[in-house]
Amino acid sequence: MSTFKLATSPTFHNLLGVNSFFLASTAWRSRPAHFRPCSLSRRTLTSTSSAREEKQHVSEQLQDSRLGSERKSQGSSTSKSDDGNDWEDTADFNISTFAELPHKTFGYNQHIKVNEDFKEALRQILWQFKAPIRYAFAYGSGVFGQKSSSSSSTPSTDLSPHPHTPKAVEEWQKGGGKIIDFIFGVTHTQHWHSLNLAQHPDHYSGLKYLPYSSAAISGIQDSFGAGVYFNPYITVNGTMIKYGVVNLSTLSSDLSAWNTLYLAGRLQKPVKILRDDPRMRLANQVNLLSALRTALLMLPEQFTERELYERIAGLSYMGDPRMNTLFSGENPNKVSNIVGAQLPGFRQLYVPLIENLPNLAFSDSRTPRDEGWEKQDAIRNTGTTPTLSDVLGGSDGLTLQQDMDPIKRGNMVRRLPSAFRGKLYYKYKSQFGLPGSAFDPILEAATDEDASSGFKKRQGGEFEQRIAAQGNLSEVVGDCVRKTVAWPAAGQTIKGIFTGGVGRSWKYAREKRKKTGEVKKADDSKAAKAE
Repeated sequence: MSTFKLATSPTFHNLLGVNSFFLASTAWRSRPAHFRPCSLSRRTLTSTSSAREEKQHVSEQLQDSRLGSERKSQGSSTSKSDDGNDWEDTADFNISTFAELPHKTFGYNQHIKVNEDFKEALRQILWQFKAPIRYAFAYGSGVFGQKSSSSSSTPSTDLSPHPHTPKAVEEWQKGGGKIIDFIFGVTHTQHWHSLNLAQHPDHYSGLKYLPYSSAAISGIQDSFGAGVYFNPYITVNGTMIKYGVVNLSTLSSDLSAWNTLYLAGRLQKPVKILRDDPRMRLANQVNLLSALRTALLMLPEQFTERELYERIAGLSYMGDPRMNTLFSGENPNKVSNIVGAQLPGFRQLYVPLIENLPNLAFSDSRTPRDEGWEKQDAIRNTGTTPTLSDVLGGSDGLTLQQDMDPIKRGNMVRRLPSAFRGKLYYKYKSQFGLPGSAFDPILEAATDEDASSGFKKRQGGEFEQRIAAQGNLSEVVGDCVRKTVAWPAAGQTIKGIFTGGVGRSWKYAREKRKKTGEVKKADDSKAAKAE
């Protein structure tokens, strides 16, 4: 009984929260230097908002949805040129209207089709929050399925986590109910939490008892980990959800510079965007191109779609402590299972970009010549339990070939996100044995803009071409990804214990271990039968 009283005591939560926060903040600020972002750009990504912008945002979303029916091409989101003359070199991440995007159909590859009833059910969940949400997407296995490691094709019979499942959600998840994950992009973090604490105090852990709780929660969110604050195991409209809150400036910076790859990695996979924002659409298109180029630098001359998409999907899991099954119970086959079930969705995201890169092309004779073929393929095979029986190219997809010319690959190196590119440059500075006097001009030349000439052409020079020709490039790129992901992901995991509450965190870890144990048992059984 005394343990129960202690666990429910506001005083206990105050002491636990304050001490844990300061300890965690100290650890975060004292993290090793190679885990800190090394940005090569001098541009600061900022955002402003007002009531007038909110109204304009809603108006432009309606206009934007109408433009979708007029879309004639998926491939126009990036130019065919990779010599520094396209929209990437002048991308302005401070835009406030959709009209300021490079063209009216820009970024439509990001909008994955789902059932209209299910989409409406997800939107109704958003409407239950009075605090303003400027950008939102749903992701994870509750929205897009993952291939089971088991040989059985029977839908899951696990009890649904949803207390009163809406019919649209139940139909979409086909009886194998799963928690639905959301990310909410907001303009003013503290103001948002203040409003949400007043409306939904039950969503928060004991941190809500801290003095000036909205300021404390906002501080924990923005200054520790990857800048996201999660509330797990929340019931809204009879549906069990987990939602994370992030400042739009933090999200934009991660998408464009890869400071942490925590949220950028999630958006490199199919997600359902429910509320769009022009800055986020622009930044995410940069993110998708960066993921494609990074994967290409890690792949041989010829490869399959599946190999490409698994490289992309695996980026954000490299170095992530969640993939250590000893501690988190995450499925070690997660990346393969994601791509195995969502290959058509990956096609919709990346085929328009593939078709417009000058050093990459489909080499498969089965590749359709029809414009937008990947969109129709995705529509036929999207859901939480896709059959994928008629996917073009089968489970491995079509074959591709890239140009291994060091000049073109050097251009790809130069166009990597600034914070990530900095890590790669420093790796090869050591490997090449370059002194500081020789390396400083390279860094100066690699900045994306300067005070005198503004935006620069992002074209690789001798240093980038030398990097591109290295035989160990794939391993070095992978090491840079791990260093980018590891510390912020670990910080988020630790932070989650306090933001989600000890009880909810333990429940999450227990269910992960249970799920992984079931997968391992199914795999062992399958292997035994094969013998």
